[in-house]
Amino acid sequence: MIRLPRLLFVTLAVVAAPLAAQEYKVAKSDAPPPADALAPEIAGLLAPAGYKISQGDRAVCELWLCKEWPIAADAKTTAEINYPLTPGQVFGALRFARKNADFRDQEVAAGVYVLRYSQQPVDGAHVGTFPTRDFCALLPAAKDQLAAVLDYKTLTTLSKEATGTAHPGIRPLLKAQAGEAPAIRSDEEKMWTIVRLTGKTRQGAAAVKDLPIELVIAGKAAE
Repeated sequence: MIRLPRLLFVTLAVVAAPLAAQEYKVAKSDAPPPADALAPEIAGLLAPAGYKISQGDRAVCELWLCKEWPIAADAKTTAEINYPLTPGQVFGALRFARKNADFRDQEVAAGVYVLRYSQQPVDGAHVGTFPTRDFCALLPAAKDQLAAVLDYKTLTTLSKEATGTAHPGIRPLLKAQAGEAPAIRSDEEKMWTIVRLTGKTRQGAAAVKDLPIELVIAGKAAE
């Protein structure tokens, strides 16, 4: 039998404790969207309950999806676009409990943000930066006052207010994997934490359908 030094056991325990505390978790929450921080038009689009995401015992953020996302008649997905949504439409709302960071590792202050669906542009500045084009832009709730679909220029201009830099605040959407929701999974190689949720879509007069989504809630783009 191999006996390990007592000091090693103590060291392992000290290292394991903070690692366990770093684990993310997601739970349904009955808390309503923060109507006092959102424009009434946008608050009216959101589901009455949302989700709470924590890291260990510390609250990270609260997230509310839209009650349903309208789908255009000509909407389609491709190898690069996983979601049949309209760029610029409201996706949901997010409240950070404390300062956070976006996918570019840009600081984002605590507070409430409108999430809008967008797509990475096809231009020389973005070629090869990410395998798919779906993402959510973070817009300060105080600056985003209209429920209407925003054009790309307006969306990015307002999203830059979230970071205070020349780049908008973003979090990528990934192709949803099969599995229960809500749930958290990790991409250990990329060091991403991903939340899987289920939203609702409606296309014209058709019945409402479920749409599973995955959003990277922690982690940053490769250098």
